Amino acid sequence: MDDSRHNGKSLSRRDFFKVAGAAGLAAAGLAACGGRDEAAAGGEDAAPAGEMTRRPNPKTGEKVSLLGFGMMRLPFKGGEDGREGGETVDQEEVNRLVDYALAHGVNYFDTSPAYCQGQSERATGAALSRYPRDKYFVATKLSNFSPDTWSHDASVAMYRNSLKELRVDYIDYLLLHGVGMGGMEELNHRYLENGVLDFLLKEREAGRVRNLGFSYHGDIEVFDYLLARHDKYRWDFVQIQLNYLDWKYAKQINSRNTDAEYLYGELEKRGIPAVIMEPLLGGRLSNVPDNIVARLKEREPERSIASWAFRFAGTFPGVLCVLSGMTRMEHLQDNLRTYSPLEPLTQEEFQFLLDTATMMMKFDTIPCNDCKYCMPCPYGIDIPGVLLHYNKCLNEGNVPASAQDPRYRAARRAFLVGYDRSVPRLRQASHCIGCNQCSPHCPQGIDIPKELHRIDAYVEQLKQETL
Repeated sequence: MDDSRHNGKSLSRRDFFKVAGAAGLAAAGLAACGGRDEAAAGGEDAAPAGEMTRRPNPKTGEKVSLLGFGMMRLPFKGGEDGREGGETVDQEEVNRLVDYALAHGVNYFDTSPAYCQGQSERATGAALSRYPRDKYFVATKLSNFSPDTWSHDASVAMYRNSLKELRVDYIDYLLLHGVGMGGMEELNHRYLENGVLDFLLKEREAGRVRNLGFSYHGDIEVFDYLLARHDKYRWDFVQIQLNYLDWKYAKQINSRNTDAEYLYGELEKRGIPAVIMEPLLGGRLSNVPDNIVARLKEREPERSIASWAFRFAGTFPGVLCVLSGMTRMEHLQDNLRTYSPLEPLTQEEFQFLLDTATMMMKFDTIPCNDCKYCMPCPYGIDIPGVLLHYNKCLNEGNVPASAQDPRYRAARRAFLVGYDRSVPRLRQASHCIGCNQCSPHCPQGIDIPKELHRIDAYVEQLKQETL
């Protein structure tokens, strides 16, 4: 099934190119085998209506599910998600989610040595190893973030440990992880001057790495440098952040970021497949302000809020796979419905979402994507939990500006009660001493101590009712 089934509703190549500008969604049909992506917890149990949309890898011809399972936010025993709420990944629940995903057409699983307190690769390997090796593609990363892992030997040891933890003798998709966060200097230290990239190129030649790419976070000089050497490195894919807010506004949200329109366009014109991360901006595009909820629901009452973001990311034909961190079964089921099969955006719907993004820019939310790269905090603060609670209350109108606000008492109670429920008191912003060990690791460039101190001051004002 291809996108011709939509008759006049779908964009023509020419019309969509006009809308997408440099990103030019040209050529490449939508090979269907459908599914849906991550979303607001609808709790529906219905199986997807059709088959998972799949896209061919242009290098191998292998068909990759448009929905990829991001193994960053796995369920923990004693905790709700990959945050520090528990100590051990709930392997039984991971197996259940993986079983359901595979049964409904998902075949791409993305992990890293850095995810879930270092437990994600092991849990992913345990779940997938119960299946024949040709039934899934596994993606992992060389996550040599800290200087003590920058040497050739340490980086190679990390790579080999990934093979061991994943219980495989080759990796389908391997990424240089988080390039750009430390600029060109860090790229040189981590991958170039130590010979690690040369080593990985040889591993690809030997077949132990089937596809080699990188995930981009931050400094555009690094992105442009690596793409300018595409003839040398022959990148098989690149992972970028793309969603309807970042398409035009990524740089306004965070000066370190680059608008997704440029990133996708540079990959598309070189024929490099894109793998998409953060289609929901760490959940921010499923937890949207109430007026945005009303706007989306008026348009499509039966669709989840998150499904709009997943359709946006999946509509681009140069996108090979869209990742979703699915902690709960209802997330997985909703996402499967979105991509089983994908209904690409029409030109009018594409513009509708760009207009929605413009409306969302009026809300002064903190650009936290819940990636947890800032964790663990040496003082035990649940940094993502604090920031996300503030964003949630802001979106719901529960951050009153003054005691004169007619909803002040209800909003004050909602903020304070919700804060204590979502973040234990010993892990709240009041315990931040400003050591700033977190900020350098934030892909979004958030001044984390500044935001924590601002939120703590606001909480103290609410407690004293002095606003």
